[in-house]
This record gives sequence, C-alpha cells and structure tokens, in this order.
Amino acid sequence: MRPARRLPADFYRQDTLTVARSLLGLHLVRQIDGVRRSGRIVETEAYQGPEDRAAHSWRGRTPRTEVMFGPPGHAYIYLIYGMWHCLNVVTAAEGVPHAVLLRALEPLDGLALRTSGPGLLCRALEIDRRLNGIDLTGAQLWIERPSRCAPVRIGHSARIGVEYAGDWARRPWRFFDRDSPFVSGRRATAPHR
Repeated sequence: MRPARRLPADFYRQDTLTVARSLLGLHLVRQIDGVRRSGRIVETEAYQGPEDRAAHSWRGRTPRTEVMFGPPGHAYIYLIYGMWHCLNVVTAAEGVPHAVLLRALEPLDGLALRTSGPGLLCRALEIDRRLNGIDLTGAQLWIERPSRCAPVRIGHSARIGVEYAGDWARRPWRFFDRDSPFVSGRRATAPHR
C-alpha cells in the first residue's frame, strides 16, 4: 500500500469547479505540536469572483480578499458572525480570485468535536485567521490523497447561505458525498454528472 501524498501546488491551479469536486474524499490534515488531526472532506462549495456575487471578491480586491488574488494552494480564512472561522482553498491562476470553501469533514484522527459545517470544521482543527494565507503544501495545514481513496458518489446543489447573490445563489456549485452522514446541509436529489 502506497503512503498518503500531499497535494502539489499544481492541483490547485485547475478549474475551480474541478477542484471543488476533486477534493471530496481527500483528507484535510492539521499538525499541532506534533499531533495530527485529520478528516475526510465530504462537502465543498466553489466561488468564482469577481463576477460571482456570492464570492467575497465580487467587489474587487480588498485587504480582506487579498489572499484570494494570490497564488493558488493557499488558505483564505475569514470570520463570520463574529465567532466562526471558515477555510477556503485558493484556486485557479494567480490574480483570479477563485476559492473553494470546505464545508464538512468526516472525522478521522484526533477529532473529538463536530465537523459538519465550515465553522465547526475550523473549530475542531483549531483553524483561525492566524493561518490566513498559509501555503497548503506546508507542514501545519495540508490536503492529502489517502493511500486508499474510495470512489465518491457526488451530489450537488445550490450553495448555502448566499441568497443575497441573486442568480448566482442558484448555481449548483455545492458538492458533497451523497453517502456521508457528515454533510452539513440539505442534499440534492441527483448525483453530479
């Protein structure tokens, strides 16, 4: 059996919708003081600013969104409702503000708290804005392809909580493992093709 492999930077340079689907079944890993915490990614959402009105970058480049405009393969982390951090993976080419929100994990190593939801996922892995901009090929936070990666039945739906974005809110850019009980929100009825 071959060992798990960290995703290379080139993985994140792909089309954002491709990355959002391809992340399902892979493992998010956080190393804290030599202790490994990890979970299997079971839900993602794609954001393609600046045109996408649901993306933070739709209003252009700001100090908050600067990381989204940077090189792919970095973490864009922000705070919502004054208490929940959210982890996004920057994708596409440098200068193109696209990202994929990680919405839910199936707990694997060292996770005692719930991980079904972007804020809960970050709390369980101790991810906060101090890690904003971190390179996801480094030693603190990364995504890896496990040695055995079972096929995922991919479902899709509109993204959650972005109704303010008009037509953009209805884009079916939320992807999830149809067989996982750890998915955070409503499920679609048809598998993604």
